[in-house]
Amino acid sequence: MEDSTYIRLAGIEPNDMANGEGVCVSVFLQGCPHHCPGCHNPETWNFDGGEKYAIEDAIDGILKLIRANNIQRNLSILGGEPLCPENIEFTELLAAAAKKKYPNIKIYCWTGYVLEELNENKLKNIDILIDGPYQAENRDITLPLRGSTNQRVLFNGIDFLKK
Repeated sequence: MEDSTYIRLAGIEPNDMANGEGVCVSVFLQGCPHHCPGCHNPETWNFDGGEKYAIEDAIDGILKLIRANNIQRNLSILGGEPLCPENIEFTELLAAAAKKKYPNIKIYCWTGYVLEELNENKLKNIDILIDGPYQAENRDITLPLRGSTNQRVLFNGIDFLKK
């Protein structure tokens, strides 16, 4: 396990309109234990890939991007797997810092876990959770915010985009 003062990121998209509503800063964490067949981001699976950043520097940089050019963006946290043991601390710190500085933004998080497997206390700053592993056999590109019909879009634990 790597030093807990660092995080590995696969990338940051400062003006993303595909992952969330409106314009978002999308943060792609590196490392995923799920390895879903047909995954959209298999390059994020390796926990040793991506770029290594000091956690504090990464969070500061992301917070600046949320309000870059005086335009407030939402925040999307993707992967890789943001909620696996290797990444969950960073996800919590980032979401908490973003909510503290920008309380009115929406924070999205995509995970291959289902809500019932997670500690909801660790998700308190996540507004919209897209849960469940991607299933290629249930692929449906017409679904908002998700790639397969088994995945749910949850707001405060309630599925508000019915399948």
